[in-house]
Amino acid sequence: MKESQIILELLQSMRNEINIDGMKRFGIESEIILGISMKELESIKKQIGKNHTLALELWASGIHEARMLAAMIAEPKMATIELMNNWANDFDNWAICDSVCNKYFRRSPKIIEAINIWVESDKLYVKRAAFASIAVIAVHMKKLSNDDFKKYYQMIVDNCTDERKHIAKAVNWALRQIGKHNATLCDESIEIAELIKKQNPQNRTALWIAKDAIRELEKKTFKN
Repeated sequence: MKESQIILELLQSMRNEINIDGMKRFGIESEIILGISMKELESIKKQIGKNHTLALELWASGIHEARMLAAMIAEPKMATIELMNNWANDFDNWAICDSVCNKYFRRSPKIIEAINIWVESDKLYVKRAAFASIAVIAVHMKKLSNDDFKKYYQMIVDNCTDERKHIAKAVNWALRQIGKHNATLCDESIEIAELIKKQNPQNRTALWIAKDAIRELEKKTFKN
Protein backbone atom coordinates (compact mmCIF):
# COMPACT_ATOMS: atom_id res chain seq x y z
CA MET A 1 0.00 0.00 0.00
CA LYS A 2 1.35 3.44 -0.92
CA GLU A 3 2.30 5.73 1.94
CA SER A 4 -0.18 8.34 0.74
CA GLN A 5 -3.00 5.80 0.89
CA ILE A 6 -2.00 4.84 4.43
CA ILE A 7 -2.01 8.49 5.50
CA LEU A 8 -5.34 9.18 3.81
CA GLU A 9 -6.94 6.18 5.51
CA LEU A 10 -5.54 7.40 8.83
CA LEU A 11 -7.04 10.82 8.28
CA GLN A 12 -10.41 9.34 7.33
CA SER A 13 -10.38 7.34 10.57
CA MET A 14 -9.91 10.58 12.54
CA ARG A 15 -13.05 12.25 11.16
CA ASN A 16 -14.76 14.38 13.82
CA GLU A 17 -18.31 15.56 13.10
CA ILE A 18 -18.39 17.97 16.04
CA ASN A 19 -15.26 19.70 14.77
CA ILE A 20 -16.68 19.83 11.24
CA ASP A 21 -19.73 21.71 12.56
CA GLY A 22 -17.47 24.04 14.53
CA MET A 23 -15.34 24.78 11.48
CA LYS A 24 -18.43 25.65 9.46
CA ARG A 25 -19.34 28.28 12.04
CA PHE A 26 -15.98 29.92 11.33
CA GLY A 27 -16.51 29.79 7.58
CA ILE A 28 -14.17 26.85 7.00
CA GLU A 29 -15.88 24.64 4.45
CA SER A 30 -14.53 22.42 1.70
CA GLU A 31 -15.80 19.68 -0.58
CA ILE A 32 -14.15 17.06 1.65
CA ILE A 33 -13.46 18.05 5.24
CA LEU A 34 -12.75 15.78 8.20
CA GLY A 35 -12.62 18.05 11.24
CA ILE A 36 -9.10 17.08 12.31
CA SER A 37 -7.39 19.58 14.59
CA MET A 38 -4.12 21.33 13.75
CA LYS A 39 -2.58 19.74 16.84
CA GLU A 40 -3.37 16.29 15.47
CA LEU A 41 -2.00 17.20 12.04
CA GLU A 42 1.19 18.55 13.62
CA SER A 43 1.64 15.22 15.40
CA ILE A 44 1.35 13.32 12.11
CA LYS A 45 3.75 15.77 10.45
CA LYS A 46 6.42 15.06 13.06
CA GLN A 47 6.25 11.36 12.25
CA ILE A 48 6.56 11.96 8.50
CA GLY A 49 9.13 14.75 8.24
CA LYS A 50 9.71 16.39 4.86
CA ASN A 51 8.40 14.34 1.93
CA HIS A 52 7.62 16.32 -1.20
CA THR A 53 6.30 13.42 -3.26
CA LEU A 54 3.90 12.49 -0.48
CA ALA A 55 2.85 16.13 -0.16
CA LEU A 56 1.88 16.27 -3.83
CA GLU A 57 -0.16 13.08 -3.52
CA LEU A 58 -1.93 14.33 -0.40
CA TRP A 59 -2.75 17.62 -2.08
CA ALA A 60 -4.20 15.80 -5.09
CA SER A 61 -6.68 14.02 -2.80
CA GLY A 62 -8.69 17.23 -2.42
CA ILE A 63 -9.22 16.55 1.29
CA HIS A 64 -8.93 19.74 3.37
CA GLU A 65 -6.82 18.21 6.14
CA ALA A 66 -4.65 16.26 3.70
CA ARG A 67 -3.85 19.56 2.02
CA MET A 68 -3.08 21.16 5.37
CA LEU A 69 -0.67 18.30 6.06
CA ALA A 70 0.81 18.58 2.57
CA ALA A 71 1.84 22.17 3.27
CA MET A 72 3.63 21.02 6.41
CA ILE A 73 5.72 18.30 4.76
CA ALA A 74 6.39 19.79 1.30
CA GLU A 75 9.92 20.95 0.48
CA PRO A 76 10.16 24.76 0.26
CA LYS A 77 12.88 24.62 -2.40
CA MET A 78 10.47 22.64 -4.59
CA ALA A 79 7.82 25.35 -4.39
CA THR A 80 7.97 26.59 -7.98
CA ILE A 81 5.72 29.33 -9.33
CA GLU A 82 3.76 26.66 -11.20
CA LEU A 83 3.18 24.61 -8.04
CA MET A 84 2.24 27.63 -5.96
CA ASN A 85 -0.14 28.92 -8.62
CA ASN A 86 -1.79 25.51 -8.89
CA TRP A 87 -2.22 25.20 -5.13
CA ALA A 88 -3.44 28.79 -4.75
CA ASN A 89 -6.08 28.20 -7.40
CA ASP A 90 -7.27 25.17 -5.40
CA PHE A 91 -7.88 27.22 -2.24
CA ASP A 92 -11.55 27.08 -1.26
CA ASN A 93 -11.60 28.70 2.17
CA TRP A 94 -9.60 31.23 4.16
CA ALA A 95 -8.07 28.66 6.51
CA ILE A 96 -6.33 26.58 3.84
CA CYS A 97 -5.17 29.79 2.16
CA ASP A 98 -3.63 31.27 5.29
CA SER A 99 -2.17 28.00 6.53
CA VAL A 100 -0.43 27.16 3.25
CA CYS A 101 0.94 30.70 2.94
CA ASN A 102 2.27 30.53 6.50
CA LYS A 103 3.48 26.94 6.64
CA TYR A 104 4.85 26.61 3.12
CA PHE A 105 4.68 29.42 0.58
CA ARG A 106 6.55 31.98 2.69
CA ARG A 107 9.56 29.65 2.75
CA SER A 108 9.74 29.43 -1.04
CA PRO A 109 12.49 31.38 -2.86
CA LYS A 110 9.72 32.39 -5.29
CA ILE A 111 7.31 33.92 -2.77
CA ILE A 112 7.95 37.56 -3.77
CA GLU A 113 7.34 36.73 -7.43
CA ALA A 114 4.19 34.82 -6.50
CA ILE A 115 2.75 37.74 -4.53
CA ASN A 116 3.12 39.99 -7.57
CA ILE A 117 1.16 37.47 -9.65
CA TRP A 118 -1.61 36.72 -7.15
CA VAL A 119 -2.43 40.34 -6.35
CA GLU A 120 -3.59 40.78 -9.96
CA SER A 121 -6.07 37.90 -9.71
CA ASP A 122 -9.81 38.39 -9.27
CA LYS A 123 -10.19 34.97 -7.64
CA LEU A 124 -11.07 35.40 -3.98
CA TYR A 125 -8.52 33.14 -2.33
CA VAL A 126 -5.76 33.72 -4.88
CA LYS A 127 -5.87 37.44 -4.17
CA ARG A 128 -6.14 36.73 -0.45
CA ALA A 129 -3.00 34.60 -0.76
CA ALA A 130 -1.09 37.67 -1.93
CA PHE A 131 -1.96 39.67 1.16
CA ALA A 132 -1.73 36.73 3.56
CA SER A 133 1.78 36.11 2.23
CA ILE A 134 2.73 39.76 2.72
CA ALA A 135 1.50 39.51 6.31
CA VAL A 136 3.45 36.35 7.13
CA ILE A 137 6.71 37.44 5.50
CA ALA A 138 6.47 40.66 7.50
CA VAL A 139 6.50 38.49 10.62
CA HIS A 140 9.07 35.90 9.61
CA MET A 141 11.46 37.36 7.01
CA LYS A 142 13.59 39.52 9.28
CA LYS A 143 16.28 40.11 6.65
CA LEU A 144 14.00 42.00 4.27
CA SER A 145 14.66 45.74 4.12
CA ASN A 146 12.15 48.51 4.66
CA ASP A 147 12.19 49.14 0.92
CA ASP A 148 11.15 45.52 0.33
CA PHE A 149 7.97 46.18 2.30
CA LYS A 150 7.29 49.70 1.03
CA LYS A 151 6.49 48.35 -2.42
CA TYR A 152 3.42 46.67 -0.94
CA TYR A 153 1.85 49.95 0.15
CA GLN A 154 0.47 50.62 -3.32
CA MET A 155 -1.02 47.11 -3.48
CA ILE A 156 -2.78 47.82 -0.19
CA VAL A 157 -4.09 51.19 -1.37
CA ASP A 158 -5.23 49.74 -4.70
CA ASN A 159 -7.22 46.94 -3.02
CA CYS A 160 -8.60 48.69 0.05
CA THR A 161 -12.05 49.12 -1.50
CA ASP A 162 -12.54 45.44 -2.34
CA GLU A 163 -15.67 44.70 -0.34
CA ARG A 164 -15.16 40.95 -0.18
CA LYS A 165 -14.72 40.16 3.51
CA HIS A 166 -11.80 37.78 3.06
CA ILE A 167 -9.93 40.30 0.91
CA ALA A 168 -10.59 43.26 3.18
CA LYS A 169 -9.41 41.35 6.24
CA ALA A 170 -6.26 40.19 4.45
CA VAL A 171 -5.44 43.71 3.21
CA ASN A 172 -5.86 44.97 6.77
CA TRP A 173 -3.73 42.10 8.08
CA ALA A 174 -0.93 42.87 5.63
CA LEU A 175 -0.90 46.57 6.54
CA ARG A 176 -0.85 45.83 10.27
CA GLN A 177 1.96 43.28 10.01
CA ILE A 178 4.13 45.56 7.88
CA GLY A 179 3.61 48.22 10.52
CA LYS A 180 4.66 45.86 13.28
CA HIS A 181 7.95 45.01 11.54
CA ASN A 182 9.78 48.04 12.96
CA ALA A 183 9.19 51.59 14.17
CA THR A 184 9.85 53.22 10.79
CA LEU A 185 7.41 50.97 8.97
CA CYS A 186 4.90 51.45 11.77
CA ASP A 187 4.88 55.21 11.24
CA GLU A 188 4.66 54.76 7.47
CA SER A 189 1.85 52.22 7.73
CA ILE A 190 -0.16 54.65 9.84
CA GLU A 191 0.44 57.28 7.15
CA ILE A 192 -0.81 54.85 4.50
CA ALA A 193 -3.91 54.17 6.60
CA GLU A 194 -4.52 57.92 6.91
CA LEU A 195 -4.14 58.23 3.13
CA ILE A 196 -6.72 55.47 2.64
CA LYS A 197 -9.15 57.36 4.88
CA LYS A 198 -8.57 60.59 2.99
CA GLN A 199 -9.01 59.02 -0.43
CA ASN A 200 -12.07 56.94 0.49
CA PRO A 201 -14.16 58.97 2.96
CA GLN A 202 -17.42 57.24 1.99
CA ASN A 203 -16.18 53.68 1.55
CA ARG A 204 -16.99 51.54 4.58
CA THR A 205 -14.49 48.81 3.70
CA ALA A 206 -11.58 51.18 3.21
CA LEU A 207 -12.43 53.10 6.36
CA TRP A 208 -12.57 49.90 8.41
CA ILE A 209 -9.21 48.72 7.04
CA ALA A 210 -7.60 52.07 7.82
CA LYS A 211 -9.15 52.74 11.23
CA ASP A 212 -8.51 49.23 12.52
CA ALA A 213 -4.87 49.39 11.42
CA ILE A 214 -4.37 52.81 13.00
CA ARG A 215 -5.98 51.70 16.25
CA GLU A 216 -3.63 48.71 16.53
CA LEU A 217 -0.43 50.34 15.28
CA GLU A 218 -0.75 53.42 17.48
CA LYS A 219 -0.51 51.09 20.50
CA LYS A 220 2.56 49.27 19.16
CA THR A 221 5.85 49.85 20.97
CA PHE A 222 9.34 48.84 19.90
CA LYS A 223 12.51 48.11 21.83
CA ASN A 224 15.38 50.49 21.14
